Amino acid sequence: MLHKRTASVVGLLALCGIGAPAFADELKPFDASYTWIWHGMTVAVSSLHLEHQEGNKWVYRSKSDPRGMGRLFSERPVQESVLEVTDAGVHPLTYKADDGTSATKRDANVTFDWEHNHMTGVNEDAKVDMPLPPGVQDDLSVQIALMVELLRGHTPDKFSLLSGNSVREYRYSKDGEETLTTPIGTIKTVIYRSEKQYSPRVTRFWCAPSLGYIPLRVQQTKGKDDIEWTMQVQSVKREP
Repeated sequence: MLHKRTASVVGLLALCGIGAPAFADELKPFDASYTWIWHGMTVAVSSLHLEHQEGNKWVYRSKSDPRGMGRLFSERPVQESVLEVTDAGVHPLTYKADDGTSATKRDANVTFDWEHNHMTGVNEDAKVDMPLPPGVQDDLSVQIALMVELLRGHTPDKFSLLSGNSVREYRYSKDGEETLTTPIGTIKTVIYRSEKQYSPRVTRFWCAPSLGYIPLRVQQTKGKDDIEWTMQVQSVKREP
């Protein structure tokens, strides 16, 4: 149930040093927690942590723990993406994922070599050994890539995402505005949507500009009105 992509699809963000882009002081480390509601039932709590290391390097981590009916399932997914944020955008360096079970079909260990434009490793039981497409992201780094673009004043039109040993394109667009009442206050958000071509599923992000575009809600629907899952913010601690 706690698929690594849906369990961590939220989060998104203090660069310093030589070569740091001018907008980078808006990007700040944070910790956030969310409840995950699956078909109307709270099944997990997801914790997200973004930390700044040296120079342009960041580490973004996600962990999901079951709640309620979710305890009936064995998954305890964790993910980690080490990445760079530069003028050229977000570049993942390594990506690791483990769903907490003995199965490996949702695990990953991938290295992105931007100097030689090549990526290697294993992702979802598929061997990865292929040229590195420009701008490709992993399941976590794409969240930071979205945030960085929004902080730059851009709404990205697409991102390419590693899936198994292939790359899939997801389209992004602005989808309105809404003020949400949450455990951390009443906050204005801008809604962005993401969808893969020919897929009936749409994922929406309610991003808060006042919090550096951290999403306060993430929701996936199938068709027009079928809500498959929702993630609701419970806490945010962001460096000033």
